[in-house]
Amino acid sequence: MVLDRRQFSTVSAGAAAATLAGATTARATTARTTTRDTEPARNVVLVHGAYADGSSWAKVIPLLQAAGLNVIAVQNPLTSLADDVAATNFALTRVDGPTVLVAHSYGGTVISQAGLDPKVTGLVYVAARAPEAGEDYAALAATFPTPPVNAGIITSGGFKFIDRAAFLRDFANGVPRKEALTLYAAQGPLSTAAPTTSVAAWHQRPSWYAVSKNDRTIDPGLERFMARRMGATTIEVDAGHLSLVSHPEVISRLILRAAARS
Repeated sequence: MVLDRRQFSTVSAGAAAATLAGATTARATTARTTTRDTEPARNVVLVHGAYADGSSWAKVIPLLQAAGLNVIAVQNPLTSLADDVAATNFALTRVDGPTVLVAHSYGGTVISQAGLDPKVTGLVYVAARAPEAGEDYAALAATFPTPPVNAGIITSGGFKFIDRAAFLRDFANGVPRKEALTLYAAQGPLSTAAPTTSVAAWHQRPSWYAVSKNDRTIDPGLERFMARRMGATTIEVDAGHLSLVSHPEVISRLILRAAARS
């Protein structure tokens, strides 16, 4: 399926599409009207989350490339927030011109820190964390229902990873079992060090958010809260945490919408 940047008046597929009320704030409106934002983005930098690697974007990448965008998928070491931000910043040095920065899951923390790069014209969060500067994300998450995947998280040697049963049942729910097993084999353990941002780039860049309605890794209510808090243009996807794998067309359309700033 080839997506054209002119063809995304509808950003959802199947039963999944809804914009949260009051999603556009004065901050976002102001950011969209600057000179920097008048030219459509030519590049997309994709930032994966914890328990994953850059290959998690494998179904999204060809759809964006078919629409004429230059795409880079970052390989986060997941050894610390500083290391992951450095990897994303390095990817940004490899592109020229307006760029959309996209993140899944934990990667939202990374782009919230790295998103003030002058090339970045918009931020897209896919079932992602979107912390305020200096915020204790774990404390925020604790005010929402505990996601089922937490019961399967194992800590060892300063890193966290998900056991096989929880990965298949909770992290990759909605993904065919054979594909989920491949993703499990490639999962990237995450440092146990608390990742705290010093900035929240979404205050100064327009943002888009894809809520996963059936998420068992980040509570969907928390996703809606973060999307509403940053005034993001928001869709809801009838998917689990890995909507970028199970619904790549939907996620690609949202990214293309951000690239065109429509």
